[in-house]
Amino acid sequence: MNDRELLNIAQVASARAYVPYSKFPVGAALECSDGTIFTGCNVENSAIGCTICAERTAMVKAVSEGHTDFTRIAIYGEGENFCMPCGQCRQFMQEFAPDVEVLCAKGDGRYVSYRLRQLLPHAFELT
Repeated sequence: MNDRELLNIAQVASARAYVPYSKFPVGAALECSDGTIFTGCNVENSAIGCTICAERTAMVKAVSEGHTDFTRIAIYGEGENFCMPCGQCRQFMQEFAPDVEVLCAKGDGRYVSYRLRQLLPHAFELT
């Protein structure tokens, strides 16, 4: 699967977001090393701390199904800026895939690619 195909899956996932507060739907598509894809969308809650981002939704779904070896994650948001993972998501991804490729797209279809280590240098680790 190429980058564009994975980003398209993330865009489709964004349509399922529950965003009554921010009105900013985000979708994610997580690729496992065996080729399995898990999707996620952001799900907001009036108790803001209960809100979960699309990236963590996809990873939680994958881990709950026994997958922990990730190669890429595509993140799509309908904005003018690249949809970058928040700090919580960066730390969450670090737990499982410190070198995962992160594709960050914006509404016009353009995207950038980073390694998680670039987005979260000097990450916290229990070692």
